[in-house]
Amino acid sequence: MQESTSPKPERWRLGVVSYLNSRPLIAGLDRDETLELTFAVPSRLPDMLDDGTVDVALVPIVDLLRPGRDWQIVSDACIGCDGETLTVRVFSRTAPESIRTLHVDGDSHTSVVLATIIWKELYGVEINVVPYSGTPTDDCEAVLLIGDKVVTNRLLDFEIETDLGSAWKTLTSLPFVFAVWAAPRRIDTAEIAERLSAARDAGVKTASLIAADFGPGLGFPVALATRYLTSRLKFTLGQRQREGMKLFLELAERHGMVAEGQELVFS
Repeated sequence: MQESTSPKPERWRLGVVSYLNSRPLIAGLDRDETLELTFAVPSRLPDMLDDGTVDVALVPIVDLLRPGRDWQIVSDACIGCDGETLTVRVFSRTAPESIRTLHVDGDSHTSVVLATIIWKELYGVEINVVPYSGTPTDDCEAVLLIGDKVVTNRLLDFEIETDLGSAWKTLTSLPFVFAVWAAPRRIDTAEIAERLSAARDAGVKTASLIAADFGPGLGFPVALATRYLTSRLKFTLGQRQREGMKLFLELAERHGMVAEGQELVFS
């Protein structure tokens, strides 16, 4: 329970992931004059929430447990999967179990931790994680990419693809949650939580239209965008999703990738 809360802002400022996967979560919100939407890559949004640039942000779940952050999860809307994601993938020139060094996309936080856990738990390999420069070199054996660039800038000379959503499902039989809406615990989020859930409901119902409207502009063929938004991604934070989040964060703590003793807080 929150010890104290601040009044809700007169104009909510929302930090939104700048990929196609966030569009069903904000259906109609861009036309709401009481809201201000700012788009950024996932790794940038936690800092925007920290420095007060936004009031609520769609943040990678691993960032919920960073030291010094007193955040709450807002609404039951999320970006997740229950198997294949299409847009969180490791591209490699060698079999997954043979990978030793993984070049990682700087736009991601959660996916880097997820890849490290999967390689340790599923393949028995402790991979060395290094930043990806954006151009694969001859000695680059594997690259983790997330978001729209997986479709628009595929690494065609990397013959093997490992979808992290599929690998997580193989490892745990659970769904995976990549991002949730979060806000500082001091803020009263009851109203905005209802609006975010309602926007998600509207977005899920019209996901095919959203795919046709926004997919081509982001480099997606309409058919692929439709499949992505209607059958690959999951947007509701249900009980099984919570179980998946809990297990992921337990494994991240076990492997020293998040602070010990942290707990998720739901508004």
